[in-house]
Amino acid sequence: MTMDFKGIGLRVGATVFFTLMVLFIKWLSDAVPVGQVVFFRSAFALIPLVLFLMWTREFPSGLKTRRPGSHVARCVLGCLAMFASFASLKYLPLSHASIIGYLAPVLAVVLAAIFLREVVSSVRWFGVLFGFVGVLVLVLPTASAADLDNAYLLGVGLALAMAVLTAGAKVQIRSLALTENAGAIAFYFALTCTIAGLATLPLGWTTPTWNQLGLLVCTGFAGGIAHIMMTLSYQYSEVSKLAAFEYLSLVFAVIADALFFDILPAPAFYAAAALIIVATFVVALKDGRRKLEAAAR
Repeated sequence: MTMDFKGIGLRVGATVFFTLMVLFIKWLSDAVPVGQVVFFRSAFALIPLVLFLMWTREFPSGLKTRRPGSHVARCVLGCLAMFASFASLKYLPLSHASIIGYLAPVLAVVLAAIFLREVVSSVRWFGVLFGFVGVLVLVLPTASAADLDNAYLLGVGLALAMAVLTAGAKVQIRSLALTENAGAIAFYFALTCTIAGLATLPLGWTTPTWNQLGLLVCTGFAGGIAHIMMTLSYQYSEVSKLAAFEYLSLVFAVIADALFFDILPAPAFYAAAALIIVATFVVALKDGRRKLEAAAR
C-alpha cells in the first residue's frame, strides 16, 4: 500500500467518524447550548487521544513540541471553526450549511499551494471542483427557496467563517504533521476546545438527561477518533490530495438521514453522489499513477 493510499484510507475513516459526530450533535442541537456541546465533544475526545498516545508508547513524551506557536495557531483556528459550525446549524437548514462548509476543501487547496508550496495538479483541481459541483447538484434546488431574513444571513456569515477557519486549520495541521506527533496535534486541539467550551458555563448550561449525556459522550469519542485519523492522514498525503475526499461526508450524511430520520434522498442525490465518487476515484487513481510515473523517470 502506497503512502497516498494510507492517507486516503485514514481520511475516509475520519469522515465516517465525523459523520457520526455530526449525527449526535444533530440530535442534541435543540436541547443543549453550543458551548456545552463543544466542551463535551472536546473533553471526552481526550480519552481516545490519550489512549492512542499510550498505545504508541508516546505518552507523555509524544506531547513535547518545538513548535508551540504553530500549535496555538492551529488550535485557535480549529476552535473558532467548531463554534461557528455548531452555531450556524441553529440558523441554516443543514443542506445550506453543508454547501457553504464545502468551500473549505477548495480554500484548503488554494492555501496549501500558497503557504505550503504544494504543487496542485490539474487532477487534484478536477477532483475538488468536480466534487463541489456534486454538492451544488444536491442542494441548489432547495437553496432557491431560502428565506433571506437576518437570522439566515447570520447563519451564512457563520458558515462562511467556519469554511475559512477550517481551511486555515487544515493547512496548519499538514504543516505540523510533517514534524509533530499526530496524537499531540489532536490532543492540544481538544484541550483548547475543552477550556473554551468550559468558559461558556456562566452563559447557562442545561442539565442533560441520561440519553443526552450519552450522546454528548459519544460525540467526544467520535470526534477524538476522527481527529486522530485525520491528522495521521496528513502525515501520509498532501492537503490538496485529500481535499476531494471530504465530499464523501455528504454521502455518509444522507445515508444517516435515511437510516435514523427516515429521510430518503431526492433524485438529485444519486447524480450528486456519482459526481462525488467519480471525483474521489479520479484523484486516488490518476494522481497516484502520475506520481509513480514521475518517480520512474
